[in-house]
Amino acid sequence: MLGLIKRNFMYLTEEAFVTLYKSVARSHLEYANSVWNPHRQGLIKDLEKGQMRATKLVLTVKHLTYKERLLQLKLPTLKYRRLRGHMIEAFKILTGKYDTNVNFSFEKHQDCRSRGYNF
Repeated sequence: MLGLIKRNFMYLTEEAFVTLYKSVARSHLEYANSVWNPHRQGLIKDLEKGQMRATKLVLTVKHLTYKERLLQLKLPTLKYRRLRGHMIEAFKILTGKYDTNVNFSFEKHQDCRSRGYNF
């Protein structure tokens, strides 16, 4: 997908790149994120390399480091997006946002010390 973007767009502004990247390329990097979560550093780095390579397509930020490019383009790391997605899913499960007929493989422990917090 990055090759497709690179071939068809000679000069990308930051806004155009972010729109193209979010709509075309990032979906491939995050495919089946809720089922497959890489936990080894090598797998995480391999996924991040795709985003690193993508951010270098913007000529105005190409000379910056990866972290600086992400800040300039206002993009989070893929690791952060996975973690955020998992926290959102856990919140939805714990607060009963899903269908009650669905049986999840874990239950809330009723006798735990939670310092006054029910979840």
